[in-house]
Amino acid sequence: MAFEFRLPDIGEGMVEAEIVRWFVQEGDSIQEDQPMVELMTDKANVVIPSPRKGVVLKRFGREGEVVKVGSVLVVIGEPGEVPVAAETGVEAAVPASATQEVSAPTPGVGPVVPPGRVLATPATRRLARELGVDLRQVPPTGPHGRVTKEDVLRFAEAQRAPAAPAPPPPVEAPVVPVGPEERIPLRGLRRVIARRMVQSKRTAPHFTYVEEVDMTELVRWREQMKPIAEAQGVRLTYLPFIIKAVVIGLKRFPVINASLDEEKEEIVLKKYYHIGIAVQTDQGLTVPVIHDADKRSLLDLAREVERLSKAAREGRLALHEVRGSTFTITSLGKLGGLLATPIINYPEVAILGVHKIEPRPVVRNGEIVVRSMMNVSLSFDHRVVDGAVGAEFTQVVREHLENPHLLFLQM
Repeated sequence: MAFEFRLPDIGEGMVEAEIVRWFVQEGDSIQEDQPMVELMTDKANVVIPSPRKGVVLKRFGREGEVVKVGSVLVVIGEPGEVPVAAETGVEAAVPASATQEVSAPTPGVGPVVPPGRVLATPATRRLARELGVDLRQVPPTGPHGRVTKEDVLRFAEAQRAPAAPAPPPPVEAPVVPVGPEERIPLRGLRRVIARRMVQSKRTAPHFTYVEEVDMTELVRWREQMKPIAEAQGVRLTYLPFIIKAVVIGLKRFPVINASLDEEKEEIVLKKYYHIGIAVQTDQGLTVPVIHDADKRSLLDLAREVERLSKAAREGRLALHEVRGSTFTITSLGKLGGLLATPIINYPEVAILGVHKIEPRPVVRNGEIVVRSMMNVSLSFDHRVVDGAVGAEFTQVVREHLENPHLLFLQM
């Protein structure tokens, strides 16, 4: 008898996921635990294996589409079996891009809108929730009666405006290309990044603090420690030292290792130190998490940084490896430039941007000398962190990077 495999809740409160890639076709034989489909959640890519042996009779959703938790992904049966569309109970798969039109319904996989349910993409529904808009009251202008994000924004603006006859919205002329163009669908990790960055900037009022750090002593320390680390199979970068300094700063200023519960109007101080490390991948920026960084040695931190970075670039991060960060560090290494205004990894309240280390002339004891200098750029959520607190935290981090022996006094 055919078995309907429905999308499980593979995360904490996950409600939907985007189909990144199918590994099976209809009619394929499949073994238990064989990869069936790769999904993108809000945090990471996850490969879903087959729960049993059999034949793929039917699969639902195209690559790039968003599917709901509980909807049927795959029907698995015995050779020769034929799935019955009425038995699947499939909820409509929604295109990931809110700007794409919905194609004509195909039996068993097309848009199915239950009575009383508004047709809208997940991104539009999320925007409506953020603005406090009831989608049932929004006049739709999209194809097939779909409510678009523009509809939601217009409705929200009208709600805020004083009661008066409002002129009809201007009809914008279509954009005519003036030269060759290429359009790339906003999907997968890039779509997640776009949504989360907008959420962070819209929610948290950012302020950025920039400082320069004299890394000369730390450069010397690292050079002395590299052979010791290599003998243990560890590649020692500057990042473990920076993590150590950050954790010391977070312990002195708990309000920076925190989040804001807006609903309850409470600042939540985290008593654990899970440090996110931004890693550039072919798909975009992802942030694996070093859990309990305060309990790890320098070499252990170095091992974990290398392991997580490799897993991120290969798309092998597990869900728990991208969850629970309390503070994030982002670095472009030699491409780091002089300064930046990093966007906070919401719902955290601060982020550290690390820039390149380079020799610069500086004044020491009244003389111009060449030192290994590095700039740091920190952004803070001004709802939670005052300017003076952010500056003091930065100075603690700077002090421990300029005097690396202090790092080992607090290990």
